[in-house]
Amino acid sequence: MPASLPAPEPAVDAEAIHAYRVEDQIGYLIRRAHQRASAIFEAVMRDFSVTPVQYAVLCKLHDLGPTSQNQVGRLVGVDPATMFGVARRLAARGFVRPSADEADARLVLLALTDEGVGVIEAMKGRGSEVTARTLAPLSPAEADELVRLIARLG
Repeated sequence: MPASLPAPEPAVDAEAIHAYRVEDQIGYLIRRAHQRASAIFEAVMRDFSVTPVQYAVLCKLHDLGPTSQNQVGRLVGVDPATMFGVARRLAARGFVRPSADEADARLVLLALTDEGVGVIEAMKGRGSEVTARTLAPLSPAEADELVRLIARLG
């Protein structure tokens, strides 16, 4: 029985290669927008020394109350290993208190401390400034449309 032949290479479209510009690609554009949003977040939230992921975790805990560490991680889109480190750092700063779930001791519940509540409420008070500054180059209608479309991608 003859050995199988390798699949033929797709034809190279020299015109498409020449016309390709990384600056027009969605991944590049999203990365640049993320860089802008991150820089604005850092400038506005500098006083708190909290990362965007830590902020998202604090927001979710503020919204939901005590929640399992795994559930918070899923809600903010971080893997369990990253969430473990985030929770550990927030606990070390006195912003969250981990405890065993009474209904299922395998689960770690995270709850905001009084200090954590104060910090996240102060940060939420500045949150709309981050959004406004990030979207400032757009008209209100464009900003609404961009947010709607980006939400569909995520």
